[in-house]
Amino acid sequence: MRRCVISFCALLILLFLMSFNLVKPKVEVPENLKVVCPTEAIYPKKAVVFSATMVAPPFIGSSYIGFKEALAFKESQGDYFTINTLGYLGKYQFGIGTLQLMGVYNATHFLNDPVLQEKVFYTNLARNKWILRRDIKRFVGKRIRGVEITESGMLAAAHLAGPGNVKKYLRSWGKMDVSDSYGTTIAKYIRKFSGYDTSYVAPKKNPKV
Repeated sequence: MRRCVISFCALLILLFLMSFNLVKPKVEVPENLKVVCPTEAIYPKKAVVFSATMVAPPFIGSSYIGFKEALAFKESQGDYFTINTLGYLGKYQFGIGTLQLMGVYNATHFLNDPVLQEKVFYTNLARNKWILRRDIKRFVGKRIRGVEITESGMLAAAHLAGPGNVKKYLRSWGKMDVSDSYGTTIAKYIRKFSGYDTSYVAPKKNPKV
């Protein structure tokens, strides 16, 4: 009996002590921290919106598509509607003279027509491949200044500096190199764009779009 009384008293004491923890004190919020009206969200201040001008380098293999997209990214970051400081137009940065060779005489129409730009790019490649056909047979697989010569490298360099200057570079074994107005050389393009498969492009004499 005594043991039960002791246990009961201990239980009462325990409940008494626990009652202090169950009763939470009232917390007063300072007036300067109280929200009394709707507030504007402060984060994020600006939403991130992806647009056509936000591009990333294309990593789409060594096919013809990979070649043309890599070249376009180097030329304009893939922007169809850009004009550089020298007046070169579009995704692949064509000059007016080259456009006229391809049968295009309206620069504004060209700049605003991505489909036409792709056609002009292919047509110009076909023309350059025809002009360089003998040099392709002669030099592909050889090395000039430590760089292996490939068809895609030659075509990229012809896009940069014209097929005639590529011929001079190859036939002089790298001694006659030229650069564009921004300092990019034929040798750099031959190295940068080597190893792509450009067999899709058929050589053609004096092609037009």
